[in-house]
Amino acid sequence: MNRREFLGVGALPLVAGLAAKDLGAKSIGTGHEITEPEMKTMQSAQAIVRVGLVGAGGIVRRAQLPNFRRIPGCEVVAVANRSLASSQRVAEEFNIPTAYANWRELLEDESVDAVMIGTPPYMHSTVTLETLEAGKHVLCQSRMAMNAGEAKDMLEGALRHPDLVCQLVVNPYQRALKRLIDDGYLGELLSADVRRLGSDASAGASPDRRRGFVEFGQDLHWRVDPDFNGFNIPLGLGAAYEGLSHLLGRATRVTAMSKVHAPQRRAADGEMVSKGGVDHVDVLYEVANGAQVHLRVSTTTALAGGSQTWLFGSEGTIQVAGGRILGGRRGDSELREVPDPPQEPGPRRVGVEERFINTIRGDAENTTESLEIGVDYMEFSEAVHRSAQTGRAVNLPLQVED
Repeated sequence: MNRREFLGVGALPLVAGLAAKDLGAKSIGTGHEITEPEMKTMQSAQAIVRVGLVGAGGIVRRAQLPNFRRIPGCEVVAVANRSLASSQRVAEEFNIPTAYANWRELLEDESVDAVMIGTPPYMHSTVTLETLEAGKHVLCQSRMAMNAGEAKDMLEGALRHPDLVCQLVVNPYQRALKRLIDDGYLGELLSADVRRLGSDASAGASPDRRRGFVEFGQDLHWRVDPDFNGFNIPLGLGAAYEGLSHLLGRATRVTAMSKVHAPQRRAADGEMVSKGGVDHVDVLYEVANGAQVHLRVSTTTALAGGSQTWLFGSEGTIQVAGGRILGGRRGDSELREVPDPPQEPGPRRVGVEERFINTIRGDAENTTESLEIGVDYMEFSEAVHRSAQTGRAVNLPLQVED
């Protein structure tokens, strides 16, 4: 069994197990019997996991790369970016030992145990499936894929390789708000009104675009190019729904209207092309209990004040804006700030990178939960586009089109 196969089954270093046997489960010089949790901690600390990066854009460099490096026993050892020169620049900047001209060369590197996929969504499915076939663990950046079909392929691929860890970066949600809802503050959920308005935060967006003013003739950035981002346009739609599904449950029926306010964009060669994604969308959808959710996502609603969420229930109302949670219950005359309840004692929260490494080491359960979340928001995103194109409501789970 080679080293990667060893990590692939969640095993721990043999040297640790042999040491425990030779010592009779005693710590050196103390006579103290080492407990099973202590032994697991000792063994896990010795399981070095070597990570390769496929795609090293801004978010990978700002978040995933430094987060991996904070994990004891985790090493970033290789990178494959858009070209060899680009890979070499990233390797030099972050002191990564090996730079590759393309990602398939990285997959052939026997020293790499796990791969972080940080490319645009158009590559996510292909790289995920080939990485699993190469016997390596996968952490894939969100958004999950180009469409629901690719997302399902990724989930099925993970299920075919239960000995490997395959996870998706998922967005955090407001735990205080989740506790409030679960504790019955709203009573029965009746409806919700959610706005994600006002700006395009994508790299390279102009100041006007960042304030939410429509910008005609803007550059064709990959984030607004359906060939690179698929149904993940408009920006923020899938992320907004993902956060809401944690709180309100999954959508069962979707109706949508959308608009492209800036259809002409400037390609890399300077030519204007009729290509680009949706700038503005209104979605009305139902969740399992019949409550209706109105979700508006737009990058062209100038100075609209950003994000805001209203939740209306039979016994209470909640507003979330500017990081504050306001609420009122039956009999109240106005909303008041709801203090964040004290955190209950429990295990330390860990980030997606640490959870990924812990799962490889066998310290956390290996599940496909994050991929299932991704399939759900990709189905929702595709349902929005289908509805906007046809003018008809679309039921979920999504059915394959004829």
